[in-house]
Amino acid sequence: MSSSKPSTPDRSSSSSESSTLKFSSSKSSSSRSSEDRTSDDRSSGTKVAPWSSSYRLVAAERWKAKSALLGSAVTGALVEYARAIPGMKVIDLASGTGEPAITLGERVGLEGSVIALDQSAELLGIAAQRARNKGLTNVIAQQADAHSLPFPDRSFDLATCRFGVMFFADAQGALGELRRVLRPNARACFAAWGTVEQPYWQTTMKVVQQRVGGEMLAEGGANPFRFSAAGSLSEVLRAAGFHEVEESTRNLPWNWLGDAEEVFEYACAVSAPFRSMLERVPESLWPEIRAEAVAAIERYRVGDEIRFGADIVFASGRA
Repeated sequence: MSSSKPSTPDRSSSSSESSTLKFSSSKSSSSRSSEDRTSDDRSSGTKVAPWSSSYRLVAAERWKAKSALLGSAVTGALVEYARAIPGMKVIDLASGTGEPAITLGERVGLEGSVIALDQSAELLGIAAQRARNKGLTNVIAQQADAHSLPFPDRSFDLATCRFGVMFFADAQGALGELRRVLRPNARACFAAWGTVEQPYWQTTMKVVQQRVGGEMLAEGGANPFRFSAAGSLSEVLRAAGFHEVEESTRNLPWNWLGDAEEVFEYACAVSAPFRSMLERVPESLWPEIRAEAVAAIERYRVGDEIRFGADIVFASGRA
């Protein structure tokens, strides 16, 4: 995503006041997200690379059931950590295809509401459809920038963010903006990746790096492991003005129901931060890399599932 200066939002109104499911847009482009939002390959007629924007959208639809299982333990843990109750107004940052916003929508009930906020209109379209499929009229998909939230001060009772805070261009600035729209003492709860030295990444992206060489991530680019060091996310929360800050790392299930080949294809499709590395791979080397990754992934098979386990950082603070 671009790092241009965000536009100034209109803070005179908030879509969180609506209880009808809709899709609204407040476009800006200053923050990074877990998805690379480039779209220049959509209508070019050229072969789509397996890490491009449109390919990832196809991947999200193709593997929606299996990817939901993959992240379900993290989603469940974050929802429990957030302690949402009926009637709350919640904002879920970097919501992507809709979790934990949809699960939170079930928790807060019709008397409450959840804003599923992201910069990708395509992913939010999937989120909105998922909410409709569950009959949730209290979940609102809204396109906006976390650095410049289009809501009045003190609009929400709770905030969540699953695998998004690592990609904010200005994490402290975005968290300060989040604190502005939270009511006094409202909690903001985050889940972020722990170290790269864990099975899912070691059997996918690490395998690629070992064969192609160079850095796994582009210097100065998006980094999924930005807050893997103990206390690093807490430090940014405190700097943004949050108090009663807590942080812990948990090992949670990270399971894929299906083939090892699917795991590797899915990882390449949705792992936008590794794009620069993936682009360095010669076409002739892909079969060897794929075979090596599949063999590594198969070591974690238990019956019909690939069971990795994932180290996830949980952190929270009060506004």
